[in-house]
Amino acid sequence: MTDLPIYPLSDEHKMLRDAARDFAQKEIAPIAAEFDESGEFPRQTIKKMGDLGFMGIEVPEAYGGAGMDSLAYVLALEEICKVDASHGVIMSVNNSLYCHGILKFGTEEQKQKFITPIASGKAIGAYSLTEPQSGSDAGTMKSKAIRDGNFYILNGRKSWVTSGPVADYFVVFMMTDPAKKQKGMTAFLVEGSTPGLIRGKKEPKLGIRASSTSELIFEDCKIPAANRLGEEGEGFKIAMTVLDAGRIGIATQALGIAEAAYEAARQYAGQREAFGQPIGAFQGTGFKIADMKTRIEASRLLIYNAAIAKEKAKEKNGRYSLEASIAKLFASETAMFVTHQAVQIHGGMGYSKELPVERYFRDAKITEIYEGTSEIQRLVISRLELGIK
Repeated sequence: MTDLPIYPLSDEHKMLRDAARDFAQKEIAPIAAEFDESGEFPRQTIKKMGDLGFMGIEVPEAYGGAGMDSLAYVLALEEICKVDASHGVIMSVNNSLYCHGILKFGTEEQKQKFITPIASGKAIGAYSLTEPQSGSDAGTMKSKAIRDGNFYILNGRKSWVTSGPVADYFVVFMMTDPAKKQKGMTAFLVEGSTPGLIRGKKEPKLGIRASSTSELIFEDCKIPAANRLGEEGEGFKIAMTVLDAGRIGIATQALGIAEAAYEAARQYAGQREAFGQPIGAFQGTGFKIADMKTRIEASRLLIYNAAIAKEKAKEKNGRYSLEASIAKLFASETAMFVTHQAVQIHGGMGYSKELPVERYFRDAKITEIYEGTSEIQRLVISRLELGIK
């Protein structure tokens, strides 16, 4: 394989990338198929990832993190996802959807209490925005939080919560003034052991099966007012800001999946023979390999560009929505294209669970859906480009 020249990496970047690659190959690869089959949460390997600093790469060392930059996060996540997307999405949610929002909008006390155990690998975090009737249109949210003195009372039902069955802490979005729709949304930090927080049914999923996903049900769940993240009415702004970071993570997950499928297909195309020569010698297969490689490298550049845009936004307290949406859109659709082609190149063996190619294909689909569907990404990109609010 020929590595194309990319952004220059520091020695620290390379060390983290290599550590993630080594861990993924030695610790995750041997168990990935087993956990995909059982749907069991891979608690032991996730704990080890936390011990290595993978759960809080951009979190300052003062809060238990590695204190590195967005590119470092992308490099490490790519290596994990290349071996198993389930481990990758758990890592992505902890780093981006959970830690990022608290770092940006939380108080010092909230950072100490709610980030440190997550970034250091002692606990699992989760993010809860979606509801059964409220996905892309968050303004239709039905869950409510009512102020009661120094407390809030939370009621409602959330859905599709990654790590919902196992998480210790949640970032949760509720309506405090439903009449204002998006402007009436508020964010809260909820401990998993809080009375009134009920973990609902675990979702049976097509892919990323070892990443546990469930509903959350709130029945008069009482939390301190000090657990409000930001001000009342700032929830939508917080959610969208956090999703920018989450989209870079999902784009990276898609890249890792695509790379794994491509490597399997490239190797198979060079070894499998038909009519006296490797199948890769036929243009029908060789051109597939060329298109797969091209889209993967384009995805990588878009993701690295988004990571760098995120770093620049930190300095100016700005946004990087365009770069994140472009990377997420292109990389997720690349993952679907590449895994589809990989199955086709493998023929019947691509359809068999004896090889991991069918798992890559199943895992790829979700990258076009969560953290904003491909349709939503096109909406975000077009409106930003046209200046439409």
